[in-house]
Amino acid sequence: MSSHQSITLTLTSLLLLALLLPQVSGDCSGQDEEQSARRDQVTALRYKLAAIATILCAGAIGVSLPILGRRFTVLRPENDVFFMIKAFAAGVILSTGFVHILPDAFRTLTSPCLGRNPWGEFPFAGFVAMMAAIGTLAIDTVATSFYKRSHFDKSKRAAVVADEETADPCDDHTGDVHVHAHGSSASDLVRQRIISQVLEVGVVVHSVIIGVSLGASESVGTIKPLLAALSFHQFFEGLGLGGCISQAKFKSATTVIMMMFFSLTTPIGIGAGIGIASVYRENSRSALIVEGILNSASAGILVYMALVDLLAADFMNPRMQSNVRLQLGSHISLLLGAGCMSFLARWV
Repeated sequence: MSSHQSITLTLTSLLLLALLLPQVSGDCSGQDEEQSARRDQVTALRYKLAAIATILCAGAIGVSLPILGRRFTVLRPENDVFFMIKAFAAGVILSTGFVHILPDAFRTLTSPCLGRNPWGEFPFAGFVAMMAAIGTLAIDTVATSFYKRSHFDKSKRAAVVADEETADPCDDHTGDVHVHAHGSSASDLVRQRIISQVLEVGVVVHSVIIGVSLGASESVGTIKPLLAALSFHQFFEGLGLGGCISQAKFKSATTVIMMMFFSLTTPIGIGAGIGIASVYRENSRSALIVEGILNSASAGILVYMALVDLLAADFMNPRMQSNVRLQLGSHISLLLGAGCMSFLARWV
């Protein structure tokens, strides 16, 4: 297992352990008679099991489409259509951060259950999101710089050996050109791999949280609309992540692991929620703090990735700058992706 998968698995495990901390006595909201009457644990469990299967399929299909699409010429990264698909996916991820996760984080960290001091006197959600974005920038920069130097040195040594065997003795510049071209290609590939790995961490953290929330709920009226909405939610998020994984050109084993990890996180979260439903209270102090901080960090990561690593990189690309039709199509795709995901906020 790579270091990326180990880090992501550790984060997920810590999140699940943290969500197990809240006790029954921590619930401050109480339950009125009308809500208690609507609860049917048997029916709710059936919907939860249906949600596990449906969301698993939706996430798997969403993350697989861009990767399997590489088999078709029109969906390959070198074609203009791929720019528009990435723009749509970036819109989905941007909306997930701004419209879905960040408002939930503000709502959670300003809950009356936490008290006025200090949670009501400082915008912790925005602060944590900002620090997560800055942290992502630092990781992005350091990792890219490290791998770029490492790959460039390896490429330079390999190119020198090859050029000594094949180059014209009278041409002193052939090796330099070869090293530059090879190093640039390796650098771009490493950059895409870092983007896809950091993006998956942000998506997975959020996926576990919403899975636990659904699994712990015992209200049929809450679960039913969430089942459909979260299925579309996972499909669109998978589409965005799958596009990045596709461009990163990982080995087959790594690609499969990343796809499975994304597809399974929400169903696993639902299963964990079912297991702790009897003791978990979403309005307990511990649950509110853990969920609020993790949602804020996830929002900061996703917003940074969508704006900097996906949209800025593609929309400032010389290829798009010189093609008005591609610019128009990409902007429309971006708005469609953001609009579709924002529409789901009505239920999720």
